[in-house]
Amino acid sequence: MKTLGKIGKVEIGRVYDSSLLGFTAQTWFPKFSREAVKPHEHWLCPDHYDPETGRFPMPVHSWLLKVGNYNVLIDTCMGNDKDRRAFAEMHQLANRYLERLAEHGLQPEDIHFVLCTHLHVDHVGWNTRLVNGRWVPTFPNARYVFSRIEYEAAKAEAADPECAPYLRETFEDSIHPVVESGKMMLVDDLHELFDCLLLRQAPGHSPGHIRIELRSDGDTGVFAGDLLHSPMQVPLWDMSSIVCWDKDMAAAARRDLLEFCADENALLIPGHFEAPYVGRVRRDGDSFALDLGW
Repeated sequence: MKTLGKIGKVEIGRVYDSSLLGFTAQTWFPKFSREAVKPHEHWLCPDHYDPETGRFPMPVHSWLLKVGNYNVLIDTCMGNDKDRRAFAEMHQLANRYLERLAEHGLQPEDIHFVLCTHLHVDHVGWNTRLVNGRWVPTFPNARYVFSRIEYEAAKAEAADPECAPYLRETFEDSIHPVVESGKMMLVDDLHELFDCLLLRQAPGHSPGHIRIELRSDGDTGVFAGDLLHSPMQVPLWDMSSIVCWDKDMAAAARRDLLEFCADENALLIPGHFEAPYVGRVRRDGDSFALDLGW
């Protein structure tokens, strides 16, 4: 495994899929203010924000964990061969995700657990792949762990005749085949895995979004999914994205996460930061600051 870093005894790697390049901070964050972000440009630029264009990078990747003898994937990106006509950057992709997984010395059969922080289109795509015209689980020996609240919300949304077509497509090609295979594992709040992972409800970005807390050998990290999309949301924590289900609830969940990271000295491990991908949070008055890491 190509290890980026460790939390205690748990090795952590990254499997890159693709990037979403079509957004400016102004369009992605309704509360974005150039004046508010300007004091932070010295550490955001050039890796995390371009003030000339207003754009910020949004890579889409999985986190890969080695927990004892188990291989765990957190979130599965966008996937190949999927109809996403509403999003050109996601439609009928032919990316090298599985080849990049192989660079870690792993094949799909070697993954034991897939944990989805939520069930949005860019976090479930490699749950399945197209084989002989059918969508089948990409990781045949894995249990796929979903929040029960998140799954029920996605199922109801897909059944709504007025829902956006891509939402129904995502459910039908990336979630329902997992259900049919019997590999889905629904969990409730504060579910524990391996005595070192805790799945905690953090709704707002989506109805059943979870954050995944990792504790090992006295160290702590939090896989935050889409509680943040950019490092600028650490000091500007009340700035939620246009795709958040409940923007105020998302901001509250983000502040709770940042308070936890600051108070526990936990490594913040989000789902969409460009390198450096992670960092340590500290309190800064009534807000927070971020010391970027690996």
